[in-house]
Formats: sequence, C-alpha cells, structure tokens
Amino acid sequence: MVVTSRAALAALDDADPLAPCRARFALPDGVIYLDGNSLGALPKAAAERAAHVVGQEWGEGLIRSWNQADWINLPRRVAAKIAPLIGARPDEVIVADSTSINLYKLLAAALRLKPDRPVIVTEVDNFPTDLYVAEGLVRWLDAPFELRAVERNALGAALDDRVAVLTLTEIDYRTGERHDMAALTRAAHEKGALVLWDLSHSAGALPIDLEAVEADFAVGCGYKYLNGGPGAPAFLYAARRWHKTIEPVIAGWMGHATPFAFGTDYVPAEGIGRFLTGTPSVIALSLLDTALDAFNGIDLRALRAKSIALTETFIALVEERCSGHGLVLASPREAPSRGSQVAFRHEQGYQMMQALIARGVIGDFRAPDLMRFGFAPLYVRFADVFDAVEALATILETGEWREPRFARLATVT
Repeated sequence: MVVTSRAALAALDDADPLAPCRARFALPDGVIYLDGNSLGALPKAAAERAAHVVGQEWGEGLIRSWNQADWINLPRRVAAKIAPLIGARPDEVIVADSTSINLYKLLAAALRLKPDRPVIVTEVDNFPTDLYVAEGLVRWLDAPFELRAVERNALGAALDDRVAVLTLTEIDYRTGERHDMAALTRAAHEKGALVLWDLSHSAGALPIDLEAVEADFAVGCGYKYLNGGPGAPAFLYAARRWHKTIEPVIAGWMGHATPFAFGTDYVPAEGIGRFLTGTPSVIALSLLDTALDAFNGIDLRALRAKSIALTETFIALVEERCSGHGLVLASPREAPSRGSQVAFRHEQGYQMMQALIARGVIGDFRAPDLMRFGFAPLYVRFADVFDAVEALATILETGEWREPRFARLATVT
C-alpha cells in the first residue's frame, strides 16, 4: 500500500539509504526539482571542478594540460565511469559529441555491417531527433535505403530479412513507458538484425545491462540523470564483438590510431576509440567526469527501488488529491513498465505547469497536453513528492493556473 501522509513520507526520507546523496547537489532553497529527466541538477563538486579546470588547468597549465592534466584521455576516463551504469565494459564505451551525432555514426555503421539489408526499423513515437537523424541518413543514402517507422505494437512484425538495424529509445520521453530491451533485442537478432538503444532517459535512473541483453550498440546523453550539465557530452557503446569490423562514418583525427603522427591517410584506432572525431570539449567533459562521482557506492537496484516508490507515491497522491480536475495518467500504471518519470494529460497542461513552476515546483510540458514530472532518486525526497502534489492541488482548486500570465508560451517548454 502506498504511503500518502506527509509525516509517513518524511519518515521514509529519514530511513532512505540514498538520502545522503542529496547533499552532493546544489539545489535552490524553496524549489522542488522534478525535471531531472530533462536536465539534471548541479553537483556541487562539478562547480568546483569547473573553476579548477578554467583557472588552473587552462589558465596556468595552458596547452601543457593536454599532458599534465591528462585532458587527452578524458573521453576514455569518463566512459569508464559510465560503463558500469549501463552494463558495459570500459573499452566498449566512449564519450564524444552529442547523442544525435553518435546515433548517426552508429546507424551508418550498422548499415555498413549489413550491406544486403537496407532498412532501419523504429517506432513512430520515438524521440523526434532520433527520427530526424534516421530520416536524414536514409535520405542522404537514397534508394534502396528506407526508414520503417511503425506503431509500438507492430515492431515485431516489422522485423524481416531486409532489416539491418532496430533502433529504439528505452524510455518514452513523453510518458515514461519502458521497452522490454531483452525481448526486443532477441526478436531482432532472431531475424538477423542489429539493435541500437537510446538510453538518454534511463541511464542513471535505473539498472541497465547491455551485455546481458546482448545489445549491439547504444547511445545516451550526459545531461539528464547523469547530471553533467546543459549540453554535456554524450556517450556511445559498441559491443566488443563488433570492434574489428565496425567503421566510423566520420573519420576524425582523434579517432586515428596515431593522431599526433599527423599522417595524411586515415588508420582507425583500435576498438571503440575510432568513434572519437574532433578535439573533445575539455571543460564540458570535466564537469561530466566529476558529476558521475555522485554515483560512487550507489547500488543501482536501490536507485530503482526508490524511483519506483517515488513515482508510485506521486501517482497515488495526484489521484487522491487532484481528482475531479480532468487529469489523466499518461504513464504506465505498472511500475516495471515505467521509467523514473510520470506524465499526466490535461488540455490546459501548459498553463498548469507554468503555475506550478511559479510556486517553485519545476516539471515541464510536452505538446500537446502532457505535464511531465521526473524523479531523480539521488536528490528527490518523498516529502518533496507530497509538497509538489499539494501545490498542484492548490492551483487546481483555486483556479490559479487560469491567470493570463501562465498562458504565455515560452520558447522552451
């Protein structure tokens, strides 16, 4: 049974083994932050690291810091911290570029590995940029290449002997619905296709085991649950079994076997390092490097257990305190089918979310009618859940959200 009194929830916070993690983050007073599924909170140590990188490593070390501060190996060092969060070996992950660019790299590589199979399969409601990247790639390659976007329940039927790669986002960015990675990967492999997972809305919020599910490739961002900061570098995963045959579509100098030999012919680096391209963003990588230390000593099973408890509590409280106001649960009700976010539908959801934000409860909105609430287990408390729902109930009961100022559409929603 879900606990719904504030006193009982505060007691859960007192007993929460993850409660000390909250102190690692710089959270503003008077703010309940439920948008870590879009942008993670600032780790205090990351701000200190940024000052050191700028002031000492860059300011004093200058170009010497490529060696003295080991900037050159940052992409691999950061990747080694991400690897255990996604069930990978350190030499199967590299940190570089953005999720979109990494997705393009891996889709192109997958098509090259399956030269007689010109089809990419995905779902019509995949994250939009993932669709754009795949559409752009097949348009660039031209016929006979094809993007086959189907409804979620038709994915199995869409897999045939023309499919090179199935690409999906594990957690639906709108509703939080979770794909069964193991079952879909197995289904694709049975048809001879490769599988590429986007982990942007799951890495750092729940256990992932790419090796166990036998995934071929994966990508993910560093700025959501990994808390690396706005626009943080992304990561790329390729299973070790593909390292000798996979080819990068963007052959940059940092992916060369000997970049500082400055040879005029491209020779790819061994393994995952060939997916590096240009000079890495040292400041951004340094922040992500430090942010990942917040996961030191964290049992991902405990992280998932808290995530489920937070989302279950939120759903129960909203349905108890906000009934009669037209809110409809858009997320799966069954916890195993849900990531670490909850979405409710309402025709005036945008205005309601703006009213909540004005009260210090920060979630976000996705068109046409979704209010999204993310629950980052490292820093969201059970008492925060109670207080957030009380604020929502207040704006609904008073009609506060109807004020004209909340209807003004911001550029970022």
